[in-house]
Amino acid sequence: MSEDVVQIAQAWFKQKKWKPFPFQVKTWEAYLDGKSGLLNAPTGSGKTYALWIPCVLEFLRDNQPHEVKPEVRVLWITPLRALAKDIQSAMQNFCDDLDVRWNVGLRTGDTTTTERQKQKKSAPQALVITPESLHVLLSQSDYPNYLKNIKSIIVDEWHELIGTKRGVATELAISRIKKLTENKVKIWGISATIGNLPQAKRVLLGEDYYKQAVSIHSEVEKDISVESVLPEDIVDFPWAGHLGTKLLDKVVPIIKKSETTLLFTNTRSQTELWYQAVLKEAPDLAGVIAMHHGSMDQNIRGWVEDALHEGKLKCVVCTSSLDLGVDFRPVDTVIQIGGPKGVSRFQQRAGRSGHRPGEKSKIYFVPTHTLELIEGAALRDAVAAGKFEQRKPLEKCLDVLIQYLVTLAVSGGFRPLEILEEIKATYCYRLLTATDWNWALEFITTGGSTLGEYDEFAKVYNEDGIYKIINNRAAQRHKLSIGTIVGDPALSVKFMSGGHLGTVEESFVSKLNPGDTFWFAGQNLQFVMIKDMTVMVKKSKRKSGLTPQWGGGRLPLSSLLADQIRKKLELAKNGVFEAVELQAIKPILDLQSKWSIIPDTNTLLIEKVETEMGNHLFFYPFQGMFVHEVLASLIAYRMSKLQKITFSISMNDYGFELLSDQEIAIEEALELDLFSEENLMEDINESINKTEMAQRKFRDVATIAGLVFQGYPGKNINAKHLQANSGILFRVFQTYDEQNLLIKQSMDEVMTLQLEQSRLMEALRQINSQKIVLKETLKPTPFAFPILVSVLRRENLSSEQITDRLIKMQLQLEQSLNET
Repeated sequence: MSEDVVQIAQAWFKQKKWKPFPFQVKTWEAYLDGKSGLLNAPTGSGKTYALWIPCVLEFLRDNQPHEVKPEVRVLWITPLRALAKDIQSAMQNFCDDLDVRWNVGLRTGDTTTTERQKQKKSAPQALVITPESLHVLLSQSDYPNYLKNIKSIIVDEWHELIGTKRGVATELAISRIKKLTENKVKIWGISATIGNLPQAKRVLLGEDYYKQAVSIHSEVEKDISVESVLPEDIVDFPWAGHLGTKLLDKVVPIIKKSETTLLFTNTRSQTELWYQAVLKEAPDLAGVIAMHHGSMDQNIRGWVEDALHEGKLKCVVCTSSLDLGVDFRPVDTVIQIGGPKGVSRFQQRAGRSGHRPGEKSKIYFVPTHTLELIEGAALRDAVAAGKFEQRKPLEKCLDVLIQYLVTLAVSGGFRPLEILEEIKATYCYRLLTATDWNWALEFITTGGSTLGEYDEFAKVYNEDGIYKIINNRAAQRHKLSIGTIVGDPALSVKFMSGGHLGTVEESFVSKLNPGDTFWFAGQNLQFVMIKDMTVMVKKSKRKSGLTPQWGGGRLPLSSLLADQIRKKLELAKNGVFEAVELQAIKPILDLQSKWSIIPDTNTLLIEKVETEMGNHLFFYPFQGMFVHEVLASLIAYRMSKLQKITFSISMNDYGFELLSDQEIAIEEALELDLFSEENLMEDINESINKTEMAQRKFRDVATIAGLVFQGYPGKNINAKHLQANSGILFRVFQTYDEQNLLIKQSMDEVMTLQLEQSRLMEALRQINSQKIVLKETLKPTPFAFPILVSVLRRENLSSEQITDRLIKMQLQLEQSLNET
């Protein structure tokens, strides 16, 4: 019988003049055989049809085509709202072609109240949903009945969710739905290639499913062409501190010769700046160029997505908001501005072009400064070799667990032993102890040992063994707080005359005065006032203005890409310059060799130099910004124990600097084993203000756990008050409740997520196995120059003063290059 319905899919493909790939057919058969699993396939290879088609075929096998009941049979979980709309359309079109009268619903944060009520009265047969909206669904009293007929859960772009608290929330939701259905629900994930696919399958499917599940790998090899945009003269190219707009004259022709281009930047601020820069360079693109990032109004983003689909746009400047599997078929070119900091992210973006099976993907890499050209060469080699970063899953996230338990309490209540069994079947909570569990139950019912006197923290009541919320106000506040994405409170931006543009963070708006202008959503806006938590603006004709800054834009260099860069440098050290990028920067690498050395993979280079700024030490571990931040603090602390000295610290992805106004006794420090692993954690705790970092992290943990309420719609609590409230709770717990698990989690997250403890330990082990070379130089070397730029930016200088200093320093280096 399954073979018969597979023929229906084969016929549909034939009608479209397509031919299914073997991995698609294999997935159909595995699904129809009742199996769960993980599908690994490259972008643009037909992943969606591999798993959506068998969902419909199963219905056709077991029912007549028109025997459609108002029940949710398929949950399709997606991490992005932009992706959700595209997926919904493709799924609905397949049903319509086969005259299967299914309704594919869409439920995200953008779904209107009217549409949600419509879905509640008459359930769609398939529901495309984000993790946050799924948990909102679980907070409704009738969710067990609404979801009891689920046949399968498909998690799209699982590689984007694993390793995040959104992924943990997805694990919990799946664990609950598994127990709602009479028949065993099928769980499938769709993932691009990551370095730990077997573990990714286990995390998604849970401890009770993964051993029997299948893994299906696509045999489709995606052809990706990677080309770096090179400056005409490397001497004139910025050495650091630029946005890449120096290469605008080369970027614009690429846009014009392509059908449609996605131009990716790494931050929303960069997106705003590049959009203006391209328009200034090519005014004739006005009307066919647009911008897309997560802070823009949903209606504007929707218009951009529709225009992309219809081929009306020549270029869209965007961030990760268009990273994932959105099928914009007119897109034939992708441009990446600056280092993406990871191979997987770079390949994901490359796959936005040629997003059809068999088509070639084309991506241009545009360096923002000289040394980033090495990154371009490393990216191309890593993509060609099929190397990808791992995504480490999170474990024992107590804040997410507490939020989930309160969600179940809101929806009608839960029996602890039943839910504990489900929770322990997830990867994240498989090691949850009885002590952890009892603490969480006590916390949601009494507020714990320190908050028991305050009624607002005693949200959940034990009523005959069922834990539930009976206070409507507490229930409403919880529903408004569901989700694990925490950031600076955002304020809406609206024209005085009407019209919503998007959101900017409160921390940016707090620095504006009436009359100030800023660029947002491609327009120059004049700030008028704040009214009801809304930024009121009007259009400005001025040519200058500030650009909003958003949190979360800092990306560290991945360990995989760092290793690839080291290998490229080792080739250069040995005189091998095969890559065009290395050929382009050969004069700079030659100068580095002349003044110092190019370190190979077995060498840690330390440079010592004195300038008018003071005494500098530059270290080059090539371990990424976050690791360097901790290493720099650790080394500064250990050296301060040898001599009374004060340092300022700077770092980038390639190295870090210690700067002092007095002579630095580095030779003595190296003799005393400066990088020893002995007493490491004690020294780290002394060298960084771990408690202060944990307090900042606690704000996010407390918000997710429901300790800090961010406010009602349109009446958000400002960031200072949120930080103050969480700060008070942090100090109370630290003083009177040392065993508080949320404090412990905050401390752990500082070490594992913010300071990358495992990578730090690996970096120290690597350093201790390397030969340490100390070089005294007469001037800062090309490797040191980018780090020096960050020093200037930290000083209290105007932008003009910084520019003058940079020009002076670069002229000195250029003169040395010309002499070479």
